[in-house]
Amino acid sequence: MNKETALTALDENNVDLANTETATFGTGCFWCTEAVMESLDGVKKVVSGYAGGHDPNPNYKEVCTGNTGHAECVEVTYDPKVISYADLLEAFFRSHDPTSLNRQGNDVGTQYRSVIFFHNEEQHKLAEQAKAELDKSGAYDKKIVTEITAAPKFFPAEDYHQNYFANNPDQGYCAFVIAPKLDKFKKVFKDKLRKSI
Repeated sequence: MNKETALTALDENNVDLANTETATFGTGCFWCTEAVMESLDGVKKVVSGYAGGHDPNPNYKEVCTGNTGHAECVEVTYDPKVISYADLLEAFFRSHDPTSLNRQGNDVGTQYRSVIFFHNEEQHKLAEQAKAELDKSGAYDKKIVTEITAAPKFFPAEDYHQNYFANNPDQGYCAFVIAPKLDKFKKVFKDKLRKSI
């Protein structure tokens, strides 16, 4: 693991959550999404979990079957005075392939769908606008398939999934999938990264 890729986990135990807002995104494997969002300045807390399904008590094993309807996603708590929701949307769209239906790379199934769960009408408007503008711009060869829907109940994933990349940088998936993706992301977002990474 090179020093540039290394990610220090956020200290989420001593976070002042006053004047923060919440955003929820799914970009495939939540380990990747968490690593990307944790790297951004103004992000106070990132929790990996499940949302958007019908199972009242989802767990990783069941969600992995694709039968619960849940997406792997992250709940992001952020300071809007430091990073805007529009910035988070840009990070979301740049960190995965939003034209790929129910898959990212080798991760296949509805649990890996591209999804924005909005928490208020302003987020809804900004998400729809960003998607429409990107489609119109021709930034992608195919149409964006990102689902945009009201935020349902969010279920935090099991403890071992939290801060997964920061805690397991040398694990195979982290080293060969997440690290290159994070390196690429950091080059594009260098002015928005938190200082301690």
